[in-house]
Amino acid sequence: MDLQDLKQQIEAYQPECEQEEKDKAVMLQYIQDYPNVLTRENTFGHFTASSWVVNPAHTKVLMIYHNIYQSWAWTGGHADGEADLFQTAIRELKEETGVQTVTPANDGIYSLEVICVNGHIKRGAYVSSHVHLNLTYLFEVSEEEILHSKPDENKGVKWIPIDEIENYCSEDWMIKNIYAKLNRKLPKEC
Repeated sequence: MDLQDLKQQIEAYQPECEQEEKDKAVMLQYIQDYPNVLTRENTFGHFTASSWVVNPAHTKVLMIYHNIYQSWAWTGGHADGEADLFQTAIRELKEETGVQTVTPANDGIYSLEVICVNGHIKRGAYVSSHVHLNLTYLFEVSEEEILHSKPDENKGVKWIPIDEIENYCSEDWMIKNIYAKLNRKLPKEC
């Protein structure tokens, strides 16, 4: 898979709302303008992949306590040169939570969003503010999976009832604009 394959996946994605329509256009513009949009070398913005991980009943979401954001959050990470963001999402999910068995719960991209990232310190170096061109994938995982954190990235992993996310997450914008959207899109019959 290469950047053109990723571009075709994004072009084929049907936005659910105005936010997704606008963010889809931004992503396609980045691909057109920047050949290094799959790497962090592009300090303005680069692709990332996230997972919205639910139990089979779709009543809980698996979240990590993110070290940088100091909040419960979804799993995910940077493309780091890889155009297959579906595989990036799975890799990051497994690394950050310890789960072994992951089942895709839909075909292809579940959601897309451009996320502003404030400047922060990572591994002792300052990272300037930038955007993540994020593709989200929906997965189901059994609550019986053994969980463990990845100490260099998160301080905890837990199942959180979907209707209680706002009690755990301290990122108001993510709660209202991203996590609420992801939950609205969940298939109701499991």
